[in-house]
Amino acid sequence: MNIDALTGNDNYFEDFTVGEVMKHARGKTVSEIENVQVTNMVMNTAQAHFNEHSMLGTRFQKRIVFGGCTAALVIGLTSQDTSENALMELGLDKIRFKSPVFHGDTLYAYTEVLKLSESDRDDAGEVLFRHWGVNQNQVVVFEGERRTLIKRRNYTVSGDSITQ
Repeated sequence: MNIDALTGNDNYFEDFTVGEVMKHARGKTVSEIENVQVTNMVMNTAQAHFNEHSMLGTRFQKRIVFGGCTAALVIGLTSQDTSENALMELGLDKIRFKSPVFHGDTLYAYTEVLKLSESDRDDAGEVLFRHWGVNQNQVVVFEGERRTLIKRRNYTVSGDSITQ
């Protein structure tokens, strides 16, 4: 099977341009199971994520989606356009949760290409992205920077070797 046939044709290192902004095609409605499952898997003990009764007397009046779940969903929504040809995730930085997310909110994602850098590998370069997510009301709920090692177009992988 040709692994390149499984990915898009326009998301190799050379295809990104500094300043480019992308609105990603898909949105995702946050379900209760995603939030509670991830919260429990990482042993987050903040009751705001899983105890409806404890939230009744707060300004929110209902459970808040765990930030790790929000970040994962927004970054996941960007993946088709930004990381189909990623070889490695290099870092996440400047993570901010700007507004709470609740069960039933629908998230949408945007990306800006901040920087392109050469890497110590001939087959790839580094791309610094700024991602942000908004809810169905266009309120920003997440933002952060992500540094990813992206495959160059001229290199292909076959077996254990890389050819140009």
